[in-house]
Amino acid sequence: MDQTAPPPPLSRQLGAIARDIKLSHTVFALPFALLATFLAANWGDRLPRVGEFVLILLCMFFARTFAMAFNRLSDAVIDAQNKRTQQRALPSGRVRWDTMLWVVLGSAFAFEVCAAFFIFESDNPFPLMLSLPVLLVLAGYSLTKRFTWACHGLLGIALAISPIAAAIAIEPGYLTGPIVWLLGLMVLTWVAGFDVLYALQDTEADREMGLFSIPSRLGVGKALMISRGLHLVSAAALVCVAWRSNQLALLFAIAAGLTCALLLVEHALVWGGRTKQLNMAFFTVNGVISVVLGLAGIIDIVAG
Repeated sequence: MDQTAPPPPLSRQLGAIARDIKLSHTVFALPFALLATFLAANWGDRLPRVGEFVLILLCMFFARTFAMAFNRLSDAVIDAQNKRTQQRALPSGRVRWDTMLWVVLGSAFAFEVCAAFFIFESDNPFPLMLSLPVLLVLAGYSLTKRFTWACHGLLGIALAISPIAAAIAIEPGYLTGPIVWLLGLMVLTWVAGFDVLYALQDTEADREMGLFSIPSRLGVGKALMISRGLHLVSAAALVCVAWRSNQLALLFAIAAGLTCALLLVEHALVWGGRTKQLNMAFFTVNGVISVVLGLAGIIDIVAG
C-alpha cells in the first residue's frame, strides 16, 4: 500500500475487514459452543440464563474476530506473495496496517471484558482466568505454519476450545464427565482434517515460500490420507458422544449419522486432490455439519 496516499475512510476499512475475516464463518465453532452451553446448564439441572447466553455469543464473536484479524495482520507479507490471497484487505491496500492492529487489540480487550462479566453474572472467575491463554492459542496458529506442518492440529485445538470454554463458563463441574471432551476431540480432528484439505490449493505457493503444511511437506497423496484418518477419528468421537450421553437423544443420533455421510461427501469432492469443488467441500458441507449437530443437540436437550 502506498503510505503517501490518503488512507481509505475508516468505515470503508472496517467493512473490508469484516468481509476479509469472513464473520459468517463463525458458524464453524459457534454451534458447538452453544451446544456445550446447553449441555453444561442441563447438567446443572437448568437452562442457560439470558446473560450467560449473551456473554457466550459475545465471547465467541470477539475471540474469532481477534483470531482472524491477527492472522491477516501476521500473514500480510505472505498473502502478498500468494496469487490466491493477494486481494485480501491488507496486501491489496484496502485496509491500513494500523487499522487492522487496532481491530486486533480492540477485539482482545472486548473478549477480556466479556470474560470478566461472568464474575458478575454467575460468580465464575474461570473465564477471565483462562482468557489470556485462549488468546495466545488463537494467535499461535497463525505463526506455526512457519515452522511445523502440525499447524493444522493447532487450528483444530483453537476451535476445539470453544465447547470446552463454554462449559467452563456455564458449569465448570461438567468437565468432570467425558462428553465435552469427546465433543472437543470431534471438533479438533474435524477442523484439522478439513484444514488439510483447504491447504491443497496452496501446495505450490507454500513450497515456494518455505511454509509448512501437510500437503506442501508430505505431498498431496499423504495429505488426503491424513485428512481421512483425522475425520475417521472425528466420526468415532461423535458416535461416542451420541452413544454415551444421557442428555442427547434420537435427533442428535440422526444428525451424527448425517455428519458421517457428509464427511464422505466432503472427501468425494476432493478425491484425487481435486480443488475445483473445494469451496463447496470446505464452506457448504462443514457449515451444514456444525449447524445440524448444534441445533439437533440443543433441541434434544430442551425437549428432554
